[in-house]
Amino acid sequence: MILPRVARHAAGLPGGELPAYVYDLAALAGHAAEVRAALPPGTELYYAAKANPAPELLQALAPHVSGFEVASGGELAHVRKAVPGLPLAFGGPGKTEPELRLALDLGTERIHVESESELRLLAALAAERPGAAPVDVLLRVNLPVSEGEGDGESRAGHGELAGAALAMGGRPSPFGLDPRRAEACLPLLRGTRLRLRGIHAHLASGLPAPALLAVAARVTAWARELDTGHGLGLDEVNVGGGMAVDYARPHTRFDWAAYGAGLAELAAAHPGYTLRIEPGRALAAYCGWYVTEVLDVRHSHGEAFAVVRGGTHHMRTPAAKGHDHPFTVLSVDTWERPWPRPAALDEPVTLSGQLCTPKDVLARAVPVAELRAGDRIAFAMAGAYAWNISHHEFLMHPAPAFRFLS
Repeated sequence: MILPRVARHAAGLPGGELPAYVYDLAALAGHAAEVRAALPPGTELYYAAKANPAPELLQALAPHVSGFEVASGGELAHVRKAVPGLPLAFGGPGKTEPELRLALDLGTERIHVESESELRLLAALAAERPGAAPVDVLLRVNLPVSEGEGDGESRAGHGELAGAALAMGGRPSPFGLDPRRAEACLPLLRGTRLRLRGIHAHLASGLPAPALLAVAARVTAWARELDTGHGLGLDEVNVGGGMAVDYARPHTRFDWAAYGAGLAELAAAHPGYTLRIEPGRALAAYCGWYVTEVLDVRHSHGEAFAVVRGGTHHMRTPAAKGHDHPFTVLSVDTWERPWPRPAALDEPVTLSGQLCTPKDVLARAVPVAELRAGDRIAFAMAGAYAWNISHHEFLMHPAPAFRFLS
């Protein structure tokens, strides 16, 4: 669960530098290269920067990706500066006028349009630049899917999105255009400086390869129908990301070989279209560890709790996804206090942080052979949606350190 050199680095960190994020950039680059090799020629691989926008990670990924997907003006400027040579695709449901102006100023290669109003605004801004090149856009479409009974909020039930960790389409949603409204956008493009290149759809996250391929096939077929029905001459279909990352089984990985083979069949069935994917978590999650130390071990009403330095204000992932985050205990033999060392032995332990809330839990009732105050914990799969989505300022604890192994 933890790479040997990461374990050595984590064990050698001074206590004053904990908690710390440790990223293995070589492992990240190797994983990205394997993903790239599994995809058919011509398929474009964009990294969704929202998963982790650290410049060091972006630069490690740059040789292996076709470009980067960004979702705000801040990400747009940040990624363009960190990796200036690669294309950007700008998405997101609430683009402001200053953000769209920035996208035009920076020559953003693709803009994913999510509403008629956004299309009108972008067309008006592009018209202010008569000498500039046309602005290439994709329409983001919220296509219907047969998802069956879900919880109505996040996890889909049966059908194409069965088992999805997060459903963002196929139902009423603020994301993307209703298919009928997408067709209504076509007349609005006439006479503008916008050039419709294709369709974008990201309907769900956390799907295995067969389900994700089924969604990609539906999106591509719908794009072909729209294209031929209106004589649009489209040449791109962006089927989004959403590759499953299983925190309960950290040794498993998304089946990139099967997914690549399926995309090859899909591309062969739809000649003339460039397929694009936008993974984020599935690329970056495995390269990072959140390393901290056990401050105390205590028993309450028959249950063991280990309070660690830091918590969900540093790594919100387990609270956001409602799971027990995988971890490795790094034993520390020294104990310099003059009192007995608090410990849990051969029993389930809940790992909680320093926040004054019972929701500050990183892993709940996980069996351990031995866990003592002063030991270190390395939480795996902390390379994506961890520090960058956490509520850093709550209780004003110090920020973690960041270490990048090349």
